[in-house]
Amino acid sequence: MAKLYFHYATMNAGKSTMLLQASYNYRERGMNTLLMVAGHYRNADGGYIDSRIGLESKADMFRDGDDLFELVRERHDHHAIHCVFVDEAQFLEETQVWHLARVADRLGIPVMCYGLRTDFQGNLFSGSKALLAVADELREVRTICRCGRKATMVVRLATDGKVAKQGEQVAIGKDVYVSLCRRHWEDEMGRAKPDDMIGFSGN
Repeated sequence: MAKLYFHYATMNAGKSTMLLQASYNYRERGMNTLLMVAGHYRNADGGYIDSRIGLESKADMFRDGDDLFELVRERHDHHAIHCVFVDEAQFLEETQVWHLARVADRLGIPVMCYGLRTDFQGNLFSGSKALLAVADELREVRTICRCGRKATMVVRLATDGKVAKQGEQVAIGKDVYVSLCRRHWEDEMGRAKPDDMIGFSGN
């Protein structure tokens, strides 16, 4: 039975690389995949999914209000789709997550979503919240903090190199995101009091 999967992680964990590799595996076996990526912050007509190691592939862009079930069904009617891959899934609307669930349930096509779980303030993205509630399987893609612990949070560094503690959920520009463990994220966001540091070892 086809399922809806959510692969979640912090920044720079290799989510896009995993997506492109999985899509390649399907295509290598003669099967067709449909790739989608958030178009909310792109001005171009065509979308791309690219990874830090240089892999890239063309992808359909989705934006708020798009009916993703109808998009997949139309493509599937003309050319059989064997798997749907969605990058930047945190930007999905709750309704669109249900569209993708229907793709799995009614069209019998597995859907692999990849995205961030939380923003730089530790809040769930709307798409991630819906996927955590609806997806059949949740898979964490792990990366590490500077201390070697598992990174579960992310901070945003502004152009001056300082950690941003307020602002829009998404900022497009020269800001840099750094993945941290929960303890270091609290320190950088100024949420930990001096007394909380007792017994802490490491930087």
